[in-house]
Amino acid sequence: MQREELRIAPWPELIAEAADLLAKAGVPSPRVDAELLAAHVTGLKRSQLLIAPAPTAVIGLAFTALVVRRAAREPLQHLTGSAAFRYGELAVGPGVFVPRPETELLVDWALAHLPRGGTVIDACSGSGAVAYSIATERPDARVWAVEVDPDAFEWLESNLDGTGAVPVLADATAAGTLAELDGLADLVTANPPYVPFEIEVAPEVDFDPSGAVYAAEAGLAVIQPLAVRAANWLKPGGWYGFEHDDTHGTVAPEILRVSGFTDAEDHDDLAGRPRFATGRLGLLP
Repeated sequence: MQREELRIAPWPELIAEAADLLAKAGVPSPRVDAELLAAHVTGLKRSQLLIAPAPTAVIGLAFTALVVRRAAREPLQHLTGSAAFRYGELAVGPGVFVPRPETELLVDWALAHLPRGGTVIDACSGSGAVAYSIATERPDARVWAVEVDPDAFEWLESNLDGTGAVPVLADATAAGTLAELDGLADLVTANPPYVPFEIEVAPEVDFDPSGAVYAAEAGLAVIQPLAVRAANWLKPGGWYGFEHDDTHGTVAPEILRVSGFTDAEDHDDLAGRPRFATGRLGLLP
């Protein structure tokens, strides 16, 4: 589907052509992506596209342009400007890591371990997906979201507006960051950069900020110091959970143990791959 080949045809035909192009480009969910792009340019629901009238030339051209960009593996969320995450929609685009569905499992765990009225620190918050979910699903909680990258922080501030969560522009691994909360947090969560340099990733990842993806050769450059910082933030008995690369299934719980955590364990994602580790800060004697 090239722009100069645009023809006015019913939406089912245009979507089928777009899906074929996306499939040839290696897009994992070509039909769904084509439908979502059509819904984005029309403002219609996907189910309405089957009976929708053929688009105008302007709408058709806009759709074709987005399909071509998606075929170049630009993330769907960048094209639509939003990413679905749990029960909400987050604004995303260039400069911020696009939240993945796997991270919803970390949120499930966090909510199950958060006491009523608890204090939460979400480190390496990015778009604010985890902090947004906790703040909106548990409005009794007090939530801080820490992000070091100024570009990502702009998205974070926008997404957290009105949720009650507090955005903080700072390095989560630095000793002085939220030092006023040391020993007071009930829960710390994090989705830090963790991909080792040599790991091959999907083409869409190239559009994410590299600093939000890669963390030195082993992928542990942020995970290790962040475990120490989380231990300082937490009150005895508080919980810490963080996402990691699927090559870290053994080392991640060990990092927790040497950082003062007990009950350290690793959790798989829905595909059965190691995805996040959790631990409880040891109780005082």
